[in-house]
Amino acid sequence: MEVVYLIMKPVLLMITELVSPSASLSDEALNILTVNNLWMMLCIALVFVMHLGFACLESGFTQSKNTVNILFKNTLTPAIGLVSYTIIGFNLMYPEFANGPGWFDFSGFFLKDTLGLDYNIGYTYWTDFLFQGMFAATAATIVSGAVAERIKISAYFIFTIVFVGFVYPTIGSWQWGEGALHAMGFYDFAGSTLVHSVGGWGALAGVIMLGPRLGKFINGKVVEKPGSSVPLATIGVFLLWFGWFGFNGGSVLSAEPGTTSLVLVNTSLAAAAGALGGFVMGYIVFKRLDLGMVLNGILAGLVGITAGADLMLPGSSLLIGFIAGLLVVLSAVTLDKLKLDDAVGAISVHLTCGVFGTLAVGMFGAKAGWDQLLNQIIGIGICGAAAFGGAIAIFFLLKKTIGMRVSAEHEEQGLDSHEHGIRGYTITYE
Repeated sequence: MEVVYLIMKPVLLMITELVSPSASLSDEALNILTVNNLWMMLCIALVFVMHLGFACLESGFTQSKNTVNILFKNTLTPAIGLVSYTIIGFNLMYPEFANGPGWFDFSGFFLKDTLGLDYNIGYTYWTDFLFQGMFAATAATIVSGAVAERIKISAYFIFTIVFVGFVYPTIGSWQWGEGALHAMGFYDFAGSTLVHSVGGWGALAGVIMLGPRLGKFINGKVVEKPGSSVPLATIGVFLLWFGWFGFNGGSVLSAEPGTTSLVLVNTSLAAAAGALGGFVMGYIVFKRLDLGMVLNGILAGLVGITAGADLMLPGSSLLIGFIAGLLVVLSAVTLDKLKLDDAVGAISVHLTCGVFGTLAVGMFGAKAGWDQLLNQIIGIGICGAAAFGGAIAIFFLLKKTIGMRVSAEHEEQGLDSHEHGIRGYTITYE
């Protein structure tokens, strides 16, 4: 192998110079770019693993008769999301507003033919696209869990195409594309609002338009619908915690050691404190050691710290995570009282704690202050109105055309056998 490499090395170097000319970069600049880009690519892989985490979590928290259905959606969601984001989403999200910061701009379909190394000091054009594409698919995956066990799979996929292709990137452009919210002073480091609460608003719209699962609320009481696998849900949460190191760590957009290490510390501390918050409030409310609330508490802490992970000291991160863990339990109880059936707690985790985490930027850390808090409130309101309004419009059109909900018979018997012809769990007992 070494002989082959020595023979091919000159050819490979020549091809590299032709495809990605580096003559304009000094050795030092090229080394910095290489290190930063390598870190970003690692973070892409970590965020990609989060889709496996969502698949495990959602299939574990939903009934066994719908396991294949939820896994089917979670498998195709990143695929559809990436294709949709490639064709239109990326250029819609980063349009380089021609006339100054605004609300809508579009620079064309598909990706640009940008192969040079002078795109950015921290990463290449291709790395930038793929990192942002993973974020886009995540926003749709949030919706998947909330509407599980009763939505038509065709309706869900059409929603995903439109939501990821148009709604999510338009909202993202207002901040990360240096649009109107960015100019106003709104701040969202890694997406407590732009990813998580946008997905959460979409989930809320879907839950409202679909209605609760059959038998979920009877005579004013909440009927528990046990999930298929608590161990699988637990694995899913730990995969998400693991992937969040890339979600937040990559949002530094470089491997700069000071900020990157602080972000990773704050991310993990908030998750740990969120677990404790979920444990405490779960025991207060339900008088039991509720593993489900601890697991969602971890995710709540992660969502809560995401908007300001680069601004906080560890003490603030612990406080933000703990409060988020408390809130996720209270939110879940409130949704049940309102008869809003969220199959996996996605609205409480991503919307409630996404809003709180975005507000926390103005309450704790380097940007704390009334002016910043006001900017955060305005930004949350604008993004929420756009995300919820867009999702409601999509779901309304689907409901009036192809329909959103499966038949009562299919829902009672399970979606796996009717839509997929296979069961997720095939072990039977005589």
